[in-house]
Amino acid sequence: VQLQACGGGLVQAGGSLRLSCAASGRTFSNYAMGWFRQAPGKEREFVAAIRWPDNIPYYAGSVKGRFTISSDNALTTVYLQMNSLKLEDTAVYFCAAGPIGGPEERQYDYWGRGTLVTVSS
Repeated sequence: VQLQACGGGLVQAGGSLRLSCAASGRTFSNYAMGWFRQAPGKEREFVAAIRWPDNIPYYAGSVKGRFTISSDNALTTVYLQMNSLKLEDTAVYFCAAGPIGGPEERQYDYWGRGTLVTVSS
């Protein structure tokens, strides 16, 4: 099983980025896909998650209203649309998959490598 995240980069505050996470190696039709992030010097934290097949999204309070998690119809890719980016959104973003999902790392079995998002002033 592989999760490949991409789409990170440098963006000015107030700007937007869309991250993608492609899953391969198994079917995730009854799994949850999540995004976490780790800022420099801080612990990894939950950002958003979406559970297939009901596609109900969950968000951390710090990103609610600015970030949107979604998936493609083939259930192979999950996206994180990030709008109105703030300096404090700077972090390495990780995607993860698990049978339950939720805001805790232990709820995910598979993790991808991170992609760096840097928000500048």
